[in-house]
Amino acid sequence: MKLHINGQGVEVPDGIRTVVDLLEHFELGEKMLIVEHNDAILHKEDHAGAELAEGHRIEIVHFVGGG
Repeated sequence: MKLHINGQGVEVPDGIRTVVDLLEHFELGEKMLIVEHNDAILHKEDHAGAELAEGHRIEIVHFVGGG
């Protein structure tokens, strides 16, 4: 399935059906982040119910500490 992730066309395995699946695929499941799905910002508790389909647009922003 092809998604648009952070402005890039990305092919992901067909087994990825939800935002949670996508985050786990990219090993981001434990990070503090913000996910936008088709122009709507999702609350973390909504990630499991946010289903993905061909062509959906995802923006993922995660926080990096530094000094």
